Amino acid sequence: MKPSGPERDANRWQEKVESVCARQGLHLTPLRRQVLTILSESSAPLGAYAIIDQLSRRERKPVAPPTVYRTLEFLLDHGFVYKIESRNAYAPCEHLGHAHHGALLLCEKCGRSDEIEDAKLDRLLKATAARSGFAPHRQMVELLGLCRDCAA
Repeated sequence: MKPSGPERDANRWQEKVESVCARQGLHLTPLRRQVLTILSESSAPLGAYAIIDQLSRRERKPVAPPTVYRTLEFLLDHGFVYKIESRNAYAPCEHLGHAHHGALLLCEKCGRSDEIEDAKLDRLLKATAARSGFAPHRQMVELLGLCRDCAA
């Protein structure tokens, strides 16, 4: 039986990441694959220590935090995940293969996060920063509130 709903989407995300890595010659180590799986299986963004805990349980041995942080940095650098700065958590990115210049919609009730891409918002933020003499190298706007389901 094929997975459906969120599980199917998570499987698709992990398959897309693996495909991009294969095309770009990026090495997916067993640890990177495990972190991908943990993130894809989660219904909400995860902090590094939640990932470390899950890895330690799966491996039945302690996992060193620096190895997980290096893995998360790899996933961030290649645009496979985004970091929710205000929560110090990571989530799969559906917009693979480019720098993240969008906005995150963060539900305060259920913890859900959705990434939106908006070219006009991106241009506005860059222009506003440039007028102040600021040269951003990364941006992520976080909007806190209630998702569609929780607001209903």
